[in-house]
Amino acid sequence: MKNKSLKSIISAVILTVMVGALAGCSSSTSSDSTTKPADTTTKVEITGSITASGSTALQPLAEEAAKLFQEKNTKATVTVQGGGSGTGLKDSAAGNVQIGNSDVFAEEKLPADQAALLVDHKVCVVGFAAVVNEKVKVTNLTKEQLIGIFTGTIKNWKEVGGDDMKIVILNRPTSSGTRATFKKYALGGKDEAQGTALTEDSSGSISKTLKATDGSISYLASSFLNNDANKQGLKVLQFGGVDMTPETIASGKYDIWSYEHMYTKGEATGLTKAFIDYMIGSDFKATVTKLGYIPIADMKATR
Repeated sequence: MKNKSLKSIISAVILTVMVGALAGCSSSTSSDSTTKPADTTTKVEITGSITASGSTALQPLAEEAAKLFQEKNTKATVTVQGGGSGTGLKDSAAGNVQIGNSDVFAEEKLPADQAALLVDHKVCVVGFAAVVNEKVKVTNLTKEQLIGIFTGTIKNWKEVGGDDMKIVILNRPTSSGTRATFKKYALGGKDEAQGTALTEDSSGSISKTLKATDGSISYLASSFLNNDANKQGLKVLQFGGVDMTPETIASGKYDIWSYEHMYTKGEATGLTKAFIDYMIGSDFKATVTKLGYIPIADMKATR
């Protein structure tokens, strides 16, 4: 009997200890989940450095975006270079830069195997207009007239309603996306005259030469012409009777425009993705418009 009583007492003590231990664990777990909630608001700091090269038409916007982006992310460095769309695409495909800026689709400049390596990010739209020295009296040219002038069959302004003045053509390099866009949509794919035309490698040099050369004609992006100082000494021509404006471009009434692309080799990640997202985000949209580009969201016309 005594042994049975002793066993009963020991069993009761063990049971009491186990219940207490379980209660303690339950209390500890409940306390931890209440006092240490998961932190879902932690902001990942953006750091590192990237380089974008290519389109001079996109360069002013990319440079402004880089400046503002770096003000928000002080440990990030974004370097923007020109060189033309062809250069940007080649640099990106080769892995020499993180972003290749281009006025044209990669397939238009690169072999198919290189273009297949790249991922397209359309960040905005830009227009292009035929521009002449201010002494040229013509204000409008049709597509047929532009083709005649830039292919060299029309050589004097009097042939299109202007004064008796020799036409001087200013071309862009063959690597230029601006040239490719103008050739495709303004010249119907016709090749520009070679040998008799001058070639300049940037919007700034084109503008400078236009202002200094009587009878000259070339083409410039809406982003460059958005600056009144840049337009002094120049005349922006209508295309088929239509002015180049954000509204006519967005609606498709004005046909000489292109998407501005940021190409990456493979999917964009890290700092590269953060910068591209900033370029197309709502915080930067007002700057896109201010600098003479058209936000993608505003476009009704498509290519």
